[in-house]
Amino acid sequence: MNQQQIDSLKEALKFSPDNFHLRRMLAEALQNLARYEEAIVEFKETLRISPNDNSLKINLATCYYHQQNLGTAQFLLEEILDQESNPEAHAILAKTLLKLEDLKQAKRHYDQAVKLNKNLQDLDFEDIMNKKIRESGLAIGNVVADDDLDSLLSDADIEKSKIAFKDVGGLENIKEEIALKVIHPLKNPEIYKAFGKKIGGGILLYGPPGCGKTLLARATAGEINANFISIGLTEVLDMWVGNSEKNLHEIFQNARKNAPCVLFFDEVDALGASRTDMRQATGRFLINQFLDELDGVKYSNEGILILGATNTPWYLDTAFRRPGRFDRVIFVSPPDRVAREEILTLQLAEKPTENIDIQSIVKLTEEYSGADLKAVVDLAIEAKLPESLKQGRIIPITNSDLKNAINRHRPTTKEWFSTAKNYALYSNESGLYDDILKYLKLK
Repeated sequence: MNQQQIDSLKEALKFSPDNFHLRRMLAEALQNLARYEEAIVEFKETLRISPNDNSLKINLATCYYHQQNLGTAQFLLEEILDQESNPEAHAILAKTLLKLEDLKQAKRHYDQAVKLNKNLQDLDFEDIMNKKIRESGLAIGNVVADDDLDSLLSDADIEKSKIAFKDVGGLENIKEEIALKVIHPLKNPEIYKAFGKKIGGGILLYGPPGCGKTLLARATAGEINANFISIGLTEVLDMWVGNSEKNLHEIFQNARKNAPCVLFFDEVDALGASRTDMRQATGRFLINQFLDELDGVKYSNEGILILGATNTPWYLDTAFRRPGRFDRVIFVSPPDRVAREEILTLQLAEKPTENIDIQSIVKLTEEYSGADLKAVVDLAIEAKLPESLKQGRIIPITNSDLKNAINRHRPTTKEWFSTAKNYALYSNESGLYDDILKYLKLK
């Protein structure tokens, strides 16, 4: 279309400013001539007439992309993809994300675009993207071959757990709570359906560090052969405004796509700290996003067990404990006598031992966490290594070695309980910390 034809369209629009077809024709003509600034004005006017037309939004995003206004382009395209899986939107978003150096997401959206519409394959773009991916791999010390690109940028955070409940000593009541949420529904779907209960939900595990919260989460995934995604702060938090919320949404979408799935948030209080203590609005925005994802209103959380672990539940925003979110709050205490026996037996299995009296060691390790017990065994092993190396033979661990190790390593849970005791005694209106009081024999 030449300038004369464009002038004719503009003249016609003076007499019919809300003519959708004329307005769209003018906008597309300006876009084809790479007159993106003018095209943006016309596309916005056309969207005013038809605000729900996603094809117009794609054109507008494309103009922003060519103007290097990448943030606006990304926002428009993600808004479209929240409504529908549009191949053109995936393709333009891939190019946008590549310029933003988000290689993993760029490849994911490009692959989805080609999967939906093979005509969108762009070999030149693939070459540029793959080159950047290889360079990125080299930068972190990995040589990435072409055949490995898909595995490098696939859902690398998803894993299959190799441990199950049998590998976790004790915690039987907690295992049963989790079983009611996920394991039993998978094995007895008709019974749960009759009662209107869904598979999945949220469980918050709290207690002193080293007592098996993370191990329990992995074992849950292994018990039902489900996918396991472990999330730390670095996977969510981003220095740019709005990116943390986007990262969190992508994590939940990844879990939904790979259900049945155990989604585990370690140190969840760092992501969901009380909003009343926050000075910056960005932290509140992230918490609101987290709550929306937990509610599963816009996107179903069917088949996802969301486990949160924290050492400091008193810092977590109370909104997380409402029904439908983390509606089971479970105290993970230091292992009891039976659990300590199981943990020590597991830790000493296949190690050279001689005349071990497990019961005597169990009596000496009250208040020891699972991590403390592992440390005791490690200290006993370290004490035997120099002597074994000196004599050139394996010298087994004895009861005396374990007792010496206990004298060297005191339980790390005591400091935690000194803090938790104050909250349990003076900030326990809802009864949330009653289990702490019972453990300390104060109730």
